[in-house]
Amino acid sequence: MKKLTGPFSQIITLNNLPAKGAIKDEQLEIITDGGILTEGDNILQTGSFDALAKANPDAEITYIDGDFVALPAFTDCHTHICFAGSRAKDYAARNNGKTYQEIAQVGGGIWDTVTKTREASLETLQQNVIVKLDTLLKRGITTVEVKSGYGLSFDDELKMLRAIKQAGEKLPSDVISTCLAAHIVSKDFQNEATYLQFILDELVPIIKAESLTNRFDIFIEQNAFSIEGARFYLNQLKEQGFELTVHGDQFSKGGSKVAVDCGAVSVDHLEVSGEEEIERLAKSDTIPVVLPGASMGLGMPFSPARKLLDAGCGLAIASDWNPGSAPQGNLLNQAALLGTYEKLSAAEVFAGITFRAAKALKLFDRGVLKAGNLADFISFNCNDYREILYHQGELQAEKVWKKGNQII
Repeated sequence: MKKLTGPFSQIITLNNLPAKGAIKDEQLEIITDGGILTEGDNILQTGSFDALAKANPDAEITYIDGDFVALPAFTDCHTHICFAGSRAKDYAARNNGKTYQEIAQVGGGIWDTVTKTREASLETLQQNVIVKLDTLLKRGITTVEVKSGYGLSFDDELKMLRAIKQAGEKLPSDVISTCLAAHIVSKDFQNEATYLQFILDELVPIIKAESLTNRFDIFIEQNAFSIEGARFYLNQLKEQGFELTVHGDQFSKGGSKVAVDCGAVSVDHLEVSGEEEIERLAKSDTIPVVLPGASMGLGMPFSPARKLLDAGCGLAIASDWNPGSAPQGNLLNQAALLGTYEKLSAAEVFAGITFRAAKALKLFDRGVLKAGNLADFISFNCNDYREILYHQGELQAEKVWKKGNQII
């Protein structure tokens, strides 16, 4: 059955915008007094509400009463929302002058979360993910990437991936899982090489057998994995047909080069990327994903989003929601603040959390309100799209549709 939803004060379709490079607000397609016509999971047409109603007299109509602006639903393409415990003491230590690396050296940091996640049951982790996915849905985020990486052992990495998969089956959200067993070197292993070989030899076959994920990630950093080790690991996974992504250039350079050389779909963080790294990314198909929540949580500069866009990159923006460096998890707030500090247009911000973020997950059927795409859309209680970022995350999505059905 056809469904017509509207009229919206404005529909910001994000149609006909470039996949890469800078975008001006003047390039936005804005439909006033608009409607969204859907059938099944997909959009049939957007346009004048009155015209669509007249042309489709048999459509079931959902009337929108009041001033609302419609946008494509958001995608958060980088999260770590499967975990147990809290790292509030790490946050306090950083605010008292300790560095991320210093905290890790005394038992805090990622390993602290590993310990608590190992102690948690699969059911507990699954419920933790469900709660966070529900929060994200209420914020208009209907597609979410979720990483493992707090297990760092055979049983616990599988436990995390199973919890992510099962949680995703219980909510309308589309959940894309990623294996980040190469988050840091597990303390259960002597060195980087033996741990990476363990993942390849022992973990990967089970992940394949259970279809737990087709994406792998690795953290390239001084306290995580070396450039040489990461290159070996990623090339081995690439030969097996897995999609690749990389945590790179967060505290030191080098990770983005490995990502490009290995053909990774994305490289995420990039806080310390310089001109050489930006130029290399612009000439590649690897998508830069910036994580303003990590900069806010760690008190460090934002990734050079403006320079990446001006160089011709297809910039995506994600929350990095995790218990350590980015505990807030509010994507819209983070994206709005990034836009303020990096001077991004509203069009660039919205593109970064919709179709460009979806592309970083190799999803090309969402993030733009056009015929054939998934009918995933949201609305904000205002009459001008500029109000949304102006309120820096305080104005959240009020209504949410997933595959044509209103769920919020």
